[in-house]
Amino acid sequence: MAQRGVSPCAGGAGAQDSGMPRWDQTRQMRERLDAEVGTVRRVAARRLALCYPSPYPVAMASLGYQTIYREVNGREGWAAERAFLPDEDGPRGGGQGGGAGICTYESETPVAEFPALAFSVAYELELAGLARFLDLAGVPARRAERRADQPLIVCGGPLTYANARPLGAFADVVVSGEAEDAIDPLLAALALLPDREAAVAALHGRPGFWLPGWGGEDEAGGGAGVAHLVADDRHLPARSQITTPGSELPEMFLVEVERGCSRGCRYCVMRRESRGGMRVVPAAAVLASVPAAARRVGLVGAAVTDHPQLCEILRALVDAGREVGVSSVRADRLDAEVVDLLRRGGQRTLTVAGDGASQRLRDELERRTSEEQLLAAGRLARAAGMRRLKVYQLVGVPGETDADVDELIRFTRELSAVVPVALAVAPLVPKRGTPLADAPFGPVALLEARLHRLRAGLRDVAEVRAASARTAWIEHCLAQGGVEAGEAAIVAARGGGGFGAWRRALLAVGASPP
Repeated sequence: MAQRGVSPCAGGAGAQDSGMPRWDQTRQMRERLDAEVGTVRRVAARRLALCYPSPYPVAMASLGYQTIYREVNGREGWAAERAFLPDEDGPRGGGQGGGAGICTYESETPVAEFPALAFSVAYELELAGLARFLDLAGVPARRAERRADQPLIVCGGPLTYANARPLGAFADVVVSGEAEDAIDPLLAALALLPDREAAVAALHGRPGFWLPGWGGEDEAGGGAGVAHLVADDRHLPARSQITTPGSELPEMFLVEVERGCSRGCRYCVMRRESRGGMRVVPAAAVLASVPAAARRVGLVGAAVTDHPQLCEILRALVDAGREVGVSSVRADRLDAEVVDLLRRGGQRTLTVAGDGASQRLRDELERRTSEEQLLAAGRLARAAGMRRLKVYQLVGVPGETDADVDELIRFTRELSAVVPVALAVAPLVPKRGTPLADAPFGPVALLEARLHRLRAGLRDVAEVRAASARTAWIEHCLAQGGVEAGEAAIVAARGGGGFGAWRRALLAVGASPP
C-alpha cells in the first residue's frame, strides 16, 4: 500500500486532468477515508479496481457497489480498491483535460496500473461518466483502441437489466444481472491476466457473461442470448460495508429487505415478469445484519412496503433509537402504524408514487394506485405530523392528452388541501425488456408544453419539480440504442456533455430528432 506523504497519484503518465489540483485530490481522498467506518485495507497478490462512473457521494450510496467491494475483499488472494469520477464531473461528462489521472482510494495507485477495472453502471447517463473516467485515467475508452498491456474493462450494474448493448463500446466483459454468483468465475478469469485472450476466453459461454469482442450485439444483456444472473438467496440481504458522512445518504447503513418486485407496472424493468417476482428477506435476517453502532438505517428494495414484516422491522429499529429511511413506499400499502413509525424514525416527508397523470393512464400502466389511496396517504402524513407529501408522477405516457394533465392538476389541488404537496415529475422513458419498449418518446416540445401546463395549473398550490425533457430524450436514445449509442456517449462526453454535444453525437448514429 502506498505510504502517505508522496502519492503515486501525483500524475499518471498519459492521463488527463480532472480540473482539481493534484494535492487537493489526494487530500480529499485521505479526508474521506479518515471519516469512513468499515473500509477494508488489504494487501493481496492480486488487486481489482472497483470503479464508479459518478462521484464518490453517489457511489457510496450504492448498495450493489458496496456489496461487490465486500465480496471481492472476502476472496483469498484478492483485494478490491475503489475509484470514482472526480466530484466536479457530473454523470453527463464535462470538465477539461490535461495531467493528474484517477487513483484508488485505498492505495492511491493510478487505476491505469491495474490489470482490470470493474465498473458498476447504474443508468444510461452514466455512460458519459464512464467515458470521462477512462479518459481521465489515461485508458482508451473504446474497447477496440486498447492495447494488450492496458487494463481489461469489466462492466455490470443495474443498467444491464434494461439495455447493456451500449456498454459494448467500452467493455471487454459485461456481467448481466445480479453479480454475486459471478464473482468467483470472474476472478478466476482475471487471474489469467496479463493474458487478455485467455482471461476473456475463460468466460466464453458462461451464463450471464457477454463478451462484446466475441459475439454479436444481440447477445447483450437486455436482449436475446444472455440471461440475467439471479443470485442465490444465500447472498441476501445485501448490506453496506462502509458508512460515511460523505455519502448522498450520510452515515446511513443500507440493508436490503427484499429483491425484485411482485408488481406488474408496464414501464418498469423491475416488474415481476423480468426477475421472477419478489424475494423477501425475513425480518430476523434483516435486523441481524444491522450493526449495533448504526444510528441511521436505510431499508432498500424495489417495493419495501410490500414486505409482510415491515412493521416488525421498523418497530425494532425505531424502538432502538435509530433513524430509518425506506427506498420505496406504495400508497396502497400504507396504514397509520407504518407512517407513524416512519415519522418516529425521522422522516418528515412521506414519498409515494402516482406515475400517471390520470386514473385512465394508471390503469393502462397497471399501476395499482388510486386517487383515494393517495388522498389517504396525505391524511396519514398529516395525522403523523409530517411536513408534506411528495408524489412522483410521469408525463408522456402513451395516449396522454391535455385532459389527463388537467386531471392531475385538479387532483393535486384537492390533495394539497389535505397536506402540502410536492410533485416530482419525469418524462416517461420507455425501456427495453418492458411492455412499453416500443412506445414512442416525446417529442421534447410536447413534453415541455405538458410540464408548462402542469406548472401553470399548480402555481401557488403545489411545488412542481420536473426533470428535463431534453435529458430524458438522451436517456431514451441510450436506452434503445446499441453499441453505437455507447460510441455517441464517448463523443458527447468529450464534447463537453451538454445537450448540443449529445444531440450531435446521437443524431450522427441515427437517433430520431428530439
